[in-house]
Amino acid sequence: MARQERAIRTRRTILEAAAAVFDERGYTSATIGEILDRAGVTKGALYFHFGSKEELAVGVFEEQLAIALPPQSSKLQELVDSGLVMARRLRSEPLVRASVGLALDQGAMDLDRTPAFRMWIDQNTQLLTEAKARGELLQHVDVAETAELLVGSFSGVQLLSQLRCQRQDLERRVVVLFEHFLPSITVPAVLARLDISVDRAERLLAQVRTPEEAAVTVEAPVPSVPSVPSAPSVPSGA
Repeated sequence: MARQERAIRTRRTILEAAAAVFDERGYTSATIGEILDRAGVTKGALYFHFGSKEELAVGVFEEQLAIALPPQSSKLQELVDSGLVMARRLRSEPLVRASVGLALDQGAMDLDRTPAFRMWIDQNTQLLTEAKARGELLQHVDVAETAELLVGSFSGVQLLSQLRCQRQDLERRVVVLFEHFLPSITVPAVLARLDISVDRAERLLAQVRTPEEAAVTVEAPVPSVPSVPSAPSVPSGA
């Protein structure tokens, strides 16, 4: 058991080091040597867990979904929660920032970036499919198209927020995205009960994070943040 726990910690250390190097240098410029130096592990330890730089990148991709949020009575609420929590984690967790950076790194010509987008789309497709089966979606909604549209919209919103203010306003921008997006797909009675408040992600994360995980979050520096116009509000649940 002790050996297994040590292996898990070593793998996590390597992933965090790889994420930091990818975030700072980009995938193409990053080297295994730099990742080894940052992680403070041997080459053998790294290759025990990851066979190549690309496998490291895939491990970083997978980390963005490696969090179990509390189940909700509404599958659309779970969809909203996943988006709000992703926005929060992008601001505070280097691993998640690196995963999104890798997925959008057009200079990484030798890296297959489709797994990251497929993970996001598959997660949204599953939640939307369950929401439709429960009668939460309007009849006209095409689940596959909606899942891809949401991923594309989120990607654009987070990129704009990164360019303007290092994502300091990202949670608010994602709330605005949902305020515009949800009324076009959601049954009114369900829409009225959804909680898309800006602080919801922090409340959810407080329920699922261990003290150790909470301690390693790193906020990006706070520049001057331009205001984001509000859309008509969706009523929040209790």
